[in-house]
Amino acid sequence: MMRVTFLAHSGFLVELENLCLLLDWWKGDLQPLPDKPLLCFASHQHHDHFDPHIFSLDNGTREIRFLLGKDIILSDHNREKWGLSNEAAEKCSILGGNEKIDLPHGVTVETLPSTDEGVAFLITCEGKTLYHAGDLNWWHWEEEDKAWNRNMEADFKRYIEPLRDRKIDLAFVPLDPRQAGAADWGLRYLLELARVEKVIPMHQWEDYRPTEAFLREYPQWTKTVLPVERLGQQWDL
Repeated sequence: MMRVTFLAHSGFLVELENLCLLLDWWKGDLQPLPDKPLLCFASHQHHDHFDPHIFSLDNGTREIRFLLGKDIILSDHNREKWGLSNEAAEKCSILGGNEKIDLPHGVTVETLPSTDEGVAFLITCEGKTLYHAGDLNWWHWEEEDKAWNRNMEADFKRYIEPLRDRKIDLAFVPLDPRQAGAADWGLRYLLELARVEKVIPMHQWEDYRPTEAFLREYPQWTKTVLPVERLGQQWDL
């Protein structure tokens, strides 16, 4: 059993039996956090995926570790600006694409390159596999030229290929209303590529209509895609 709380945009808190995962938090109520070891993930530096205030969660009350996309630079300047202590910096792992690390509590973290910045995360723990795409998506913009969009498609399909036939218990995947008719291309590709049990759409800018449209057009995914309707929404999975 895991409890999932939607914080905002692409941010989620996943509470498992023995630990918690905080994914791409930048706003939304975090209190009170469960009294369990905490893994904080930030896929990349964009303000809608990363807020350096996550480092303040290292307050001595819990076991904690930070998993950060490679573009989150822990330079002396940034560490001073963010108030990141030497002790907290030692708990940070900076990850590029196609890496794999093993952590305490039987956790394995794998990464995929992103079609934007940073990485996507594949997290295996307590017998479950979770996928958080960050900004790895099939981005298609009508205002871009055809070559740009073709390259984006090719990169997306190449980067996500390691998920082919992988069983994923829960995936957090962009469904961005700004892409209009192309909003669901990345989601549909993932659903056809991997064996996904449940998907929670994200990166929706608090406009949840694309999920409704997707499920009207593809009712076969009704039991798989879980609509997001409000901040603070929770699921027990």
